[in-house]
Amino acid sequence: MKNTLKEYLFDKKIFVAEEAVAPECIGEVLYTLASKFSIRIVKGRELAGIETIKYANSRIMSYVPEAFYRGFPKSVLSLSKDEYALDQLFHYIRTYGYGNFGAPGYSAFEERFERETFREDVRYHEYVILTKEDAEKELLGFAKGLLASTRPINDIQFNFLVDYIAEYGIPEVRIASKNTAIRLLHKTGDQAFIEPLMLSDVIKYVDHLINTEYDYDKKSIKNLNLTNKHRKFVTALMDRIIEDGKIDTEVCFEKQRAFKGLLHHIHYKPKCEAAEKFLTDMYKGKNISVYSKFERAMSENDPIEAAAILAENRGSGAVLRRLNYLVSRTNRISEIETILRNTKTNNAIILIQLLLQYANYDFKKAPRSFKFTQYGKLRQHTETPEEQATRKTYLKKSQVQKITGAIVKMLEDVLRGRLGKVYIDPDMEKIAIPLNEGSSMGGSGVLPKGSRIHINVNDKKLRTFTYWEKVNDIDLSATSFNESGEIENEFYWSTMYRYQSEAITYSGDQTSGYNGGSEYFDIDLEKFKKMYPGARYIVFANNVYSDLMFSECVCRAGYMLRDINDSGEVYEPKTVESSFVINCESSSAYLFGLDLETDDFVWLNIAEDSMRHVAVSDDFSYLIPYFHTTDIINLSSLFEMLATEVVDTPEEGDVILSDKSDDHIDGKEIIRSFSFERILELMN
Repeated sequence: MKNTLKEYLFDKKIFVAEEAVAPECIGEVLYTLASKFSIRIVKGRELAGIETIKYANSRIMSYVPEAFYRGFPKSVLSLSKDEYALDQLFHYIRTYGYGNFGAPGYSAFEERFERETFREDVRYHEYVILTKEDAEKELLGFAKGLLASTRPINDIQFNFLVDYIAEYGIPEVRIASKNTAIRLLHKTGDQAFIEPLMLSDVIKYVDHLINTEYDYDKKSIKNLNLTNKHRKFVTALMDRIIEDGKIDTEVCFEKQRAFKGLLHHIHYKPKCEAAEKFLTDMYKGKNISVYSKFERAMSENDPIEAAAILAENRGSGAVLRRLNYLVSRTNRISEIETILRNTKTNNAIILIQLLLQYANYDFKKAPRSFKFTQYGKLRQHTETPEEQATRKTYLKKSQVQKITGAIVKMLEDVLRGRLGKVYIDPDMEKIAIPLNEGSSMGGSGVLPKGSRIHINVNDKKLRTFTYWEKVNDIDLSATSFNESGEIENEFYWSTMYRYQSEAITYSGDQTSGYNGGSEYFDIDLEKFKKMYPGARYIVFANNVYSDLMFSECVCRAGYMLRDINDSGEVYEPKTVESSFVINCESSSAYLFGLDLETDDFVWLNIAEDSMRHVAVSDDFSYLIPYFHTTDIINLSSLFEMLATEVVDTPEEGDVILSDKSDDHIDGKEIIRSFSFERILELMN
C-alpha cells in the first residue's frame, strides 16, 4: 500500500498492519504507544508490532528542532526586555546581516537550563489497527465519499484520490463535483473523468489549466498563451464532449466572449455538423442564455417571473444562489413565498450554505467583506465605495427571517429519514459540518472549520507550535481582536519584547532553520483575559518570511494542551492534540483561534490567497463567522434531521455519531467527527 494512503488512514486514527507480528512483543508495543505518544489501541491490539511504533514516530514527529530559547517558557520569562531585544538583534545580524543561515541560532543570554522529567496529565488518543484487506475497504469508502460530494475537496483529499485511483482504479460511483472531475482529468489525463462534463465546462477546465500550469502574471482566460500540447488536449476534449452530444449552448452563451477567444486561440476546426453549428452560434448567434432572459425580467421589476425562468431552465439551485438579488426586489411577504416555491431542491449542501449565509447576514450599510475559496485558497474582498454605492441587494430583517425559516423547513424535508435510529454523542454539538474544507490542509487531529474544543483553563494552557525544513524562516503569530473584528494586539517576533508575560509567552524567532526550525506560543487563558480585557478572539497564523510558498518547503503546525506548570520538553509528542501539514501555494495561512468568552479552541485551518510574509491585517471581521458556525448548525443538529429517530444509548442505534471508543459496537455504523467523506456523502 502506498505510503500516502497509509498517511490518510493514520489521520483517521487507523494503523495498517502489513507485516507479521511477534506475539511476545505485543504488550511492549502497546505500552510504548501509550507512554510515548498517548495512543491507546482500542481495536486490533493483536496486530500491534514494531512497525506500528515506527510509523507513529514518523507521523507525530518525536524529533522536532529546538526553539530559539531551549528553556521555553521559563527561561524566556526570566529575561529582561532589553536582553530579549538584544538576543533577537544579534541573531538577525548573524543571519540576515551576514547571511549565515547554516545552523540554527540560539539565545546569547539564556542561562543553562535543566528540564524536569515529564509528569503532566495527558489525554489518550484512540486508534485502531486494521489488516491490509480491511484498510482497503476503508479506503474505498473514503474514495467513494469524496467522489460523491458536490463540494470542492482540499489538496490532501485530492492527492489521496489520485493515489487511490492509481493503485486500485476508479470506484464505481457517479462523480458529483465538476470541480473534482476537472482536477482529476487534468492530473491523470484519463478520459473517464470527462463523463460529468458538459461543453460549457471546457472553460472551467481551461481556467484550471492556466492557474495550475502557467506562471504568467495575468492568469486569466482572457490572456491565453497555451502550449501546443495543451491546445491539442483542449481540442480533443471539445471534440469528445460534442461527439457525446453534451452541448449546452444556452450555458455556453453565458461565457460567449471566453469561448470566442478560446476557439480562436486553439484554431478549432469542427469535425461534425454539431460542432459547426456551435461555432456559428458563438460567433454569429443571438445570445439566448437563460441569464439574459433572467436579467430582462429583473430589469422589468418582475422577480417572480425571473425566479420562474431560472427554476425552469437552470434548476432551483440557480434560484437559491440569487435569492438576495430576487428578494431585494420584492415588496410583500407573499412575493417571497412565491419565489421560495421555485427553490425546492434535494441538495442539502446548498441549503446549509445558505442557512449559514443568512444567519450571518450583515444588515449594516457599511462596506461588506466577502470570502470565498478559489484554487484551494481563501480569498477575501471588501466592497469599494463604488461597489457600495451601486449595491443591488439590501434585505430587511423580516425578509431574512422568512428566508431562513423556509430554508430550515426545506432542509428538514430533504434530510429526514436518510438514516434509521441514531445515537448522537452530546459533544457533537461543538463539531462543524465539513462544507468549506476546500482551502484546508490535512493531518492528524484536524476537524472541520468552526469546530470547537473546550479547554479546561483551571489546569491547562494552550501551546501552539510550528516547525519546518527547507526554508530559513517561518513565523508563527497571534492576533487578538474584539467582537467587531477590530485588532487589539498583534503578537509576533517584532512585538514580543514588549508583550512577553505569563499570559502570553513566545519562544523567540528562529531564523536559521533551513535544516529544521520551530516556534511556539503559550497562552494562559485566565491571565490573558485579565491582561487584555478588550479581546474576544485570538487567531494564530503562519507566514513564510523567506521568499517562498509553503508548498516549496516542509511545514507542520498544531497545538498541545500543557499543564500550567509544564514539565519535560518544549515539544512533547504525548501532549500533541493535532499536527497538520501546511502545503498551500501561498505564504500565509490561518491555523486556529481562541474564543476567550467560552474558553474554546476553534478550528480555522485556512490557506489564504496571499503572498504576505508578515502577519499584518487591518480587519479580521471576515473570520468571525467561523467562530459562530456551530451555533447555527452542527453535526448534532444535522444528524437529528437525518435520523428517523434519535435514541438515548449507542446500543439502541443503527448509527452512532461519536468519537468515544466505548461506542464501538459490532454491526453498527460508527461516524466520527473527522469522517468528512461519509458526512458529505450523506448530504448529497
